[in-house]
Amino acid sequence: MTDQPRQRTNAPRFLALGCVGAFASSFPAHAQADQSEPKSPPDLGGVTVTDTVVTEGSYRTDRLDSPKYTAPLVDTPRSVTVIPQQLIKDTASTTLAEALRTVPGITMGAGEGGNPIGDRPFIRGFDSSNSTYIDGVRDLAAQVRETFDVDTIEVVKGSDSVTNGSGNAGGSINIVSKKPTSDRFIEADGSFGSANYQRGTIDINEPINDLIGVRLNGMYHHQDIAGRDDVWQKRWGIAPSVKIGMTGPTSLTFDYYHLHSNELPDSGIPYETVLANQPTANAQTAPATTAVRPRGAFYGLVDRDFRTIDTSEASVRFEHAFDNGFKLRNTASFTHVTQDYIWTQPDDSKGNVFTYGTVGRRALSRYSTETGLVDQTDLAGKFDTGGLHHSIAASLEYSAQQSSYGTYVANAAAGTTLPLSIACPTPTSGTNFNCTSLSNPTPNDPWTGTIQQSLPKTRVRSHSSTYSAAAYDTITVTDWLLFNLGGRYDHYDTSATAGVAATSTLNPSWINKKDNIWTYSAGVVLKPRPNGSVYFSTGTAAVPPGSFLAQGSEDNALTTVGISPNDLKVQKTTSYEVGTKWNLFDDQLALTLDAFQTKTSNARVANGDGTVSYVGTKRVRGIELSYNGNVTEKWSVFGGFVYMPSKILSTSPGATATTVYTVGKPFPNTPKYSFTTYTNYKITPKLTLGGGAIYMAKVYGGFSSGPGLVNGVTVNKTRATYVPDYWRFDANASYALNKIVTLKLDALNLTNKLYYDEAYATHYAHQAAGRTVIGTIAVRY
Repeated sequence: MTDQPRQRTNAPRFLALGCVGAFASSFPAHAQADQSEPKSPPDLGGVTVTDTVVTEGSYRTDRLDSPKYTAPLVDTPRSVTVIPQQLIKDTASTTLAEALRTVPGITMGAGEGGNPIGDRPFIRGFDSSNSTYIDGVRDLAAQVRETFDVDTIEVVKGSDSVTNGSGNAGGSINIVSKKPTSDRFIEADGSFGSANYQRGTIDINEPINDLIGVRLNGMYHHQDIAGRDDVWQKRWGIAPSVKIGMTGPTSLTFDYYHLHSNELPDSGIPYETVLANQPTANAQTAPATTAVRPRGAFYGLVDRDFRTIDTSEASVRFEHAFDNGFKLRNTASFTHVTQDYIWTQPDDSKGNVFTYGTVGRRALSRYSTETGLVDQTDLAGKFDTGGLHHSIAASLEYSAQQSSYGTYVANAAAGTTLPLSIACPTPTSGTNFNCTSLSNPTPNDPWTGTIQQSLPKTRVRSHSSTYSAAAYDTITVTDWLLFNLGGRYDHYDTSATAGVAATSTLNPSWINKKDNIWTYSAGVVLKPRPNGSVYFSTGTAAVPPGSFLAQGSEDNALTTVGISPNDLKVQKTTSYEVGTKWNLFDDQLALTLDAFQTKTSNARVANGDGTVSYVGTKRVRGIELSYNGNVTEKWSVFGGFVYMPSKILSTSPGATATTVYTVGKPFPNTPKYSFTTYTNYKITPKLTLGGGAIYMAKVYGGFSSGPGLVNGVTVNKTRATYVPDYWRFDANASYALNKIVTLKLDALNLTNKLYYDEAYATHYAHQAAGRTVIGTIAVRY
């Protein structure tokens, strides 16, 4: 079937939504044709390009965007979850963190100061904040990522350094952005809801001719947080994209993305007890409960706290399809991110909560700049050697990244810090409103202190460069036997300095470390049927010291307090996985069942005081069931279940804090059980109903130990911080008034459940939003 001739009108049209405007000309005079109608693939000079044909609005995805994955998902021997754009819309997910909540086995870790506030996903219990990618290229810096320019989100689970480099011990996250396509359309959504929710998005795609296509995405967002006093968020973003070579074998794509966000950050809820006032030697402490505080209690200061982030990313991608079926792709990307905040953390370190019923206002702050440049070249294709069929990819990569951050202080020259650990016998103790009541906080206290940026010489700075080479091959021996192989070499050169004190006359000293790392993956796939597979795979990951560049968990920082750089070792992780995958109902529904084990040597954890503890060897084992796609043309499903108990197997000789992280203990941010399910059903051609459920078991924030009294006797006490398990339910409905206009209603956290979605090692846990009801008018033309 050939495409119908495009009808054009000479009258330009102008659309504006909030602060986002765009000019578009030459749009069709009629509404877009049915998207579910299959189209013939274009002939690119002897190279045939095909796309998986799935039902419109499906949750089904056939393969990953990156050429490094050399087989369809059903023949890829590892656990992979793809969050499609339709699910992002159906769940009203506006940020990466909200979208990732739909995937079992992922928890969101809390930030603090050394671990900056921002996206901090844990995959199978491993910090993956440094394992996030945009279109296959590493995305630097702690930030809050939006979904207005997101096509799909790919989550690969298990050790994955062979694909993307450092980090990736538990897996990786690749965000596939929206690009110009051959379809001509305008999509505009306007949303209003409870807690002052306001959001507008626009997506304009215009193929100017057979050579050039343009696409523009824009967004404005404002909301308070349901169930939380005083807290609010504002942000806007714009993402233009131009592609030259829409139908030919050669193309050049230019992308730009900018996101500005401004908010009053949530101070969180303090834990109830500290070591000193625990009644027993071993105890667990959860956040302070509603019995002693209002649900919406905000312990920050409206006149002091703030957070702003600016993210700018620019990339250019060259692609060429050769006549022999090989495809060459080069991507160059530049990222610049700034983040500034002063954020009140409810301090539990002095025992205020349990002893006095008060909260100390601990001021955490940061002003930071991060930049990154990445150039990546990929070559992929297929060929035969004898009786073997190869689907191969090779990759070369260079990256240079640097980070610098300081803190806000009361006096820069003297290095006078803002208040940190504060004893609060009464809510009015201290000076300048440094204390408040647990049950009746006063966020509008007229704070009047001085705020300055710390001196440049006090800043923590780091930079790194990386050279990488990798190769991948899926070898088809027979119709029922495949081998999947991959290998990668990385050379890391990282330097860092912790700066010097404001009053010091010394120059900051730099620490440098170089590492040469080899990682691999290997798998065997048996295919009893064309639509199914049984597989076994193994893979490795490596986290070299300093690779997070102060942008995530600092358990591997070169500047870690109390640890010599010479003692820092590469954290090495090995994963094993066995499973089976099946595509059912004409390949519209994908099912996966797998069992896995991930083991890390030289494992470390970041403590609440900024130090690091060696814990030796840790292991996460588990079973995962996942499903996504369409059961029928009307019924879409997505979700899964994960059982993954974690365990410390052994402690390293000379390890610190071995009395805390002892053999047999579970690991932080690794819930034993997690479950998600989402479904949508088209009741009539116009009416669709859907909903979802999330279950998350108890999540530990961390462990600590120290001397204390029990019945008048001094003993060594241990404390485990955690957030309890919870169920959450969502619901949605949509009604198509006609082919252009659709009305949508979302109810997030339908039962208004009080629960906590992030646990920090000390001090606080993050309380999730209450029930949020959102109405949306969606226009597509």
